[in-house]
Amino acid sequence: MTGDAQQPTALVLSAHAADFVWRCGGAIALHGELGYAVTVVCLSYGERGESARLWKQGGMTLNDVKAERRREAEAAAAELGVHDIIFMDLGDYPLVVDRDDKDRLVDIIRAVQPRFMLSHSTYDPYNTDHMLTTSIAIEARMIAQAWGHNPGETVLGAPQLYLFEPHQTEQMGWKPDTFLDITGVWDRKRAAINCMGGQQHLWDYYTNVAENRANHFRRNSGGQAGGRAARYAEAFQSVYPRCVDEL
Repeated sequence: MTGDAQQPTALVLSAHAADFVWRCGGAIALHGELGYAVTVVCLSYGERGESARLWKQGGMTLNDVKAERRREAEAAAAELGVHDIIFMDLGDYPLVVDRDDKDRLVDIIRAVQPRFMLSHSTYDPYNTDHMLTTSIAIEARMIAQAWGHNPGETVLGAPQLYLFEPHQTEQMGWKPDTFLDITGVWDRKRAAINCMGGQQHLWDYYTNVAENRANHFRRNSGGQAGGRAARYAEAFQSVYPRCVDEL
């Protein structure tokens, strides 16, 4: 689960098996190239609510759909260079997370010791699985920091939690404050996107999102006065204050 003792790590908490690909696949691939060991936790396969194309094939069972979604996610993770992918299989529509599940997630966070975490927007009226995942991420991060939780374990520091872009940003109260140039790893993200056969209708949509965010990256990195010529980017909203020595 963890990398070498000196290797930086990151953790992605994805409600469903495809979410990490659309929303932060570029960040995963980029940080892998920077030497990070990136762990992805999928709370659900998205087998009920995010696999319509598979169900329309006919003759499918719940286990068949889960198996296909897992295969897709593992193939995408390989394209992105994910260090480890963990499937918790907690169901979807609705996602149900009990105390034992939360404790398991705390164990994962402490084992990974991420420098930063990634998850969904805090509000999503179209998909309550998404906002539940982030609520749990915030709670588990808090518990992982508690010295009194399983005393003797290495406690968590204070990793930033970045919220990746939701599907309909204007409905979510999500406001990006961080833009990441993923031009250099875009081919890997697109290859990972292409692995998600159960949701082909999103392939070009998230390509367009990356192109639009690159426009915002160019504008905010200098605009016409010399902004970096990014072609593809991802956007994130930070949850906690960022501590810096220089602006």
